[in-house]
Amino acid sequence: ALLTMKATVIATFFGVFLICTYAAKEATKKTKKAKLYVPQIDCDVKAGKIINPEFIAKCPPGCQDVKYRVYGTDIYASFSSVCNAAIHSGIIDNAGGKILVQKVAGHSGYRGSFSNGVRSLSLPRWRESFLVSEGKPRKGVTYPSTLEYSSSKSTAVKSGKVRKEYQTSPVPTPATQMATTTPTPTTTTTDPSTTTPKPTTTPATTRTTTVAAAAKTRAGLHRVRDIAFRGTSISASNRNILRPNTGIQRQEPVAAFRRAAGSPAHLAMETDSWKPGLSLFDAGFSSKEELNPKPLESISQGNPNCKVDLSFLMDGSWSIGKRRFQLQKQFLGNVAQALGIGSAGPLMGIVQYGNDPSTEFNLKTYANSKDLRNAIEKIPQKGGLSNVGKALSFVNKNFFLDANGNRGGAPNVVVVIVDGWPTDPVEEASRLARESGINIFFVTIEAAAESEKQNVIEPNFVDKAVCRTNGFYSINVPSWFSLHKVVQPLVKRVCDTDRLMCSKTCLNSADIGFVIDGSSSVGTGNFRTVLQFVANISKEFEISDTDTRIGAVQYTYEQRLEFSFDEYSTKQEVLSAIKRISYWSGGTSTGAAISYASEQLFSKSKPNKRKIMILITDGRSYDDVRVPAMAAHQNGVIAYSIGVAWAAQDELEAIATDPDKEHSFFVDEFDNLYRFVNQLIQNICTEFNSQPRN
Repeated sequence: ALLTMKATVIATFFGVFLICTYAAKEATKKTKKAKLYVPQIDCDVKAGKIINPEFIAKCPPGCQDVKYRVYGTDIYASFSSVCNAAIHSGIIDNAGGKILVQKVAGHSGYRGSFSNGVRSLSLPRWRESFLVSEGKPRKGVTYPSTLEYSSSKSTAVKSGKVRKEYQTSPVPTPATQMATTTPTPTTTTTDPSTTTPKPTTTPATTRTTTVAAAAKTRAGLHRVRDIAFRGTSISASNRNILRPNTGIQRQEPVAAFRRAAGSPAHLAMETDSWKPGLSLFDAGFSSKEELNPKPLESISQGNPNCKVDLSFLMDGSWSIGKRRFQLQKQFLGNVAQALGIGSAGPLMGIVQYGNDPSTEFNLKTYANSKDLRNAIEKIPQKGGLSNVGKALSFVNKNFFLDANGNRGGAPNVVVVIVDGWPTDPVEEASRLARESGINIFFVTIEAAAESEKQNVIEPNFVDKAVCRTNGFYSINVPSWFSLHKVVQPLVKRVCDTDRLMCSKTCLNSADIGFVIDGSSSVGTGNFRTVLQFVANISKEFEISDTDTRIGAVQYTYEQRLEFSFDEYSTKQEVLSAIKRISYWSGGTSTGAAISYASEQLFSKSKPNKRKIMILITDGRSYDDVRVPAMAAHQNGVIAYSIGVAWAAQDELEAIATDPDKEHSFFVDEFDNLYRFVNQLIQNICTEFNSQPRN
C-alpha cells in the first residue's frame, strides 16, 4: 500500500510538472515578438537615394557585377551600390542577404581596393558616406519596414504583407519614435528618429537658465547685444562680453518659439548620436529630412537671367537679439523680392543656425517671392551660439539634394549672414563645401572692434571661407540699420553666374585629351587594356558640353585624331567612342604626337576649361619630346605621362608638368595600369583644389 501511495504521488507530481512545462512553452510562444519584416532593395540602389539615416535591408542574389559601382573601402561614398558595397566589405556574398546600413559624414577621400571579388574605385571626396555591417538590429533602435527614396514615394515591403515596424526594444515612447509626419516649412528639421516637440510657453526664469547652459562652453567668446534700440547702432564700448558661470540677462521677455534642437530632452538624446567616422562638424545637428512643399497660391517663372539655387544661412544666435533678428528677416524678404523667385529663375531656401543648424524650408518649398516672404516673416529665433562651421557642413551634406529641389544645372550658392563673428572654426567646412561646387558668400554685420578681436576664434574667417578672396564674395555692413542698402549689390552678385567660380570642380571643368601610343610593341591585347584604362578615367568625370569634355589622339610614326572635344557630349557616347578605337601599329614618334595634340585638340579648348593631357606610351620615342612638351606647358596644358614596360623615365619626366612625381607614373606591365586610375584622378583634383583663391 505504501508503494502504491508513493507511485501515485510521483505520478501526480510528474503530471503537474508536464502541465507546467507545457504552459510555460505556450506562454513563451505568445510572448515571442512578431516576425521582423525587412524591405528588399535592388542591386543598383545607391545609398544616397535612400533618405533613411539607418536601415536594414535585404539584397537579392547577383549583385556582384562591375556595372554596380562601388567607391571606397570600409567607408563608402553614398553614390555606391549598397549591395555591391556589402559584398566588397564581406558582409554578404553574391547570394545576397540582410545588411545594416548607417549613413555617416562625407569624407575628403575614398580609397579603392579589390576585395571579395569586387573592385571598388577611389574618389577624391563626396558629401555623404555609409557603413555596412551584418543585418542584425542594434539594441534600442527602431528600423523601418518601408524605405523612403529621394526620387519617389516610399515603397512598400515586397512581401505584400501588412506593413509593420520591427523593433529590438519595448514599444518606444513618443520621444524616441520615428517621425511619420512631415514638418511644415516653419518647423525646424529634426532627426528622423525623434518627433518634433510642440511649442510650449516657458517661464522667463526657466528660459534664461536654459540659454545660460547652452552658452556656458563658450561663455568668454561671444557677446550679448543690448535689446533696446535707440535709433542708432550700439557702440563697441556698450557690448557686454559673457563671463564664465554667469547667465544671459535680458532686458525684455523673449517670445515663445518652437525649438526642437534646443530642448533639454533633445540635447540629451543627441549626446549619444555621434558615430565613429563623424568629423567635428557632423555630430549634434539635425539630419536631413525632405520637406514637402505646401500648396502654393501661384507658381512664378521667375527671373530667367538669375537661374541659381540659393541657401541663406541666417543667424539665430542669442547675440543678435530680438530686434536685429527681425531686421534680418526683413532683409531676407527684400532679397527674395528683388531676386524674382520662380521655377525658371532663382530658387531660395533658408537654414537657421545657432548651436545646431536646421532647415526652415528648402528650394522647392516656395516657388514665388510672395509666399517666400510670408514664410520668412514667420520664422522663430533658435537662440544659441553662432556655429557657422557646423552650419556650412550641414548645408554641404544635406541641403543641395535632388529631393530638396536642387536642379543640377543651376549653380549652388550659399549666403552666410553673421552677426560679429562665428563661435566655431569655418575653414575646413568651407573648403569641403567649395570643393563640392558650392559658391560661398559672407555678409558680416558689425565686425569685431579692436578690443573684441581677442575673442575671435578664427582670425580672417571670411577669407578662409568664401569662394574667392577677391572681395566679390564678401560684404561687410557696419550697422544692422544699413543692411537694407546691400540688397541690390548682393542680388547682382549672386545672379552673375559667369563669376560664380566655385561652381566648377575638378570633375566638371576640364578638357582632357588622351594621347595613346599605338606602336607595334604594344600589341592588340595590350592596346585593348590601354583603352579600358582610358575609359575608367573618363567615366569618373562629369561629361557634357558645359562640363568636362574628352578627346583622343592615337600615334605611331604618324598621328590620328580619334575624336575631338566637341564631338561627344555624354558619358555613354564618349565610352562608346573609346571602345571603337582600332589599333594602328607602327613606330613611336611621341614628340610629334604631343605637337599634333596641341594643334588638333588643345588649341580648340574653351577658355574656361583646364587643359589636361594624359599620354600613355610603352617605349622610347624616335624623336625629341622635350621641345614639344615645353611648348605645350607654356600654352597652359597640364601634362601627365604614364609609361609602361620599356618607356624611358627621362622622357616621361620631360613630358610631365612639374613636379614630376605628381604628374609622371611608371608601371611594369599593361595589366597593372588600373592601379593608377585612382591616383591620377586624385592628383588632378588635388591640383585643382590647391589653386590660389583670388
